[in-house]
Amino acid sequence: MGRLREIVFDCRSAPALARFWAAALDGYAVRAYDQAEIARLAALGHTPETDPTVLVDGPGPSLCFQQVPGRDYTNNRVHLDIAAADRTAEVRRLLALGAKVQREADDYTVMLDPEGNQFCVVERRTEA
Repeated sequence: MGRLREIVFDCRSAPALARFWAAALDGYAVRAYDQAEIARLAALGHTPETDPTVLVDGPGPSLCFQQVPGRDYTNNRVHLDIAAADRTAEVRRLLALGAKVQREADDYTVMLDPEGNQFCVVERRTEA
């Protein structure tokens, strides 16, 4: 049986979008670059700031951001739901990071990340 390894985002700028999601999600950070990876990127003509594939690790599945030139980005087919104790405050925080509100509903807010990928902010449910 398969196991979820990572959630993959096709994007225009992997480093920028990875930094956004690392800042947006509690406990996540852009995967550190060791000297071997920096050397590998340099041999390909890249740096961590121009890396076409960037990973973000945290307490849940890893997020993988891969640049796909020429793709049509009218709507993403997979999105994340972010649970927050205070939805309004979380929406404000994400707006400051570069997100935009697409629409509001009674129990969730649909937002767009800096490249226009949809995600939702929902109220965190308290467990009984």
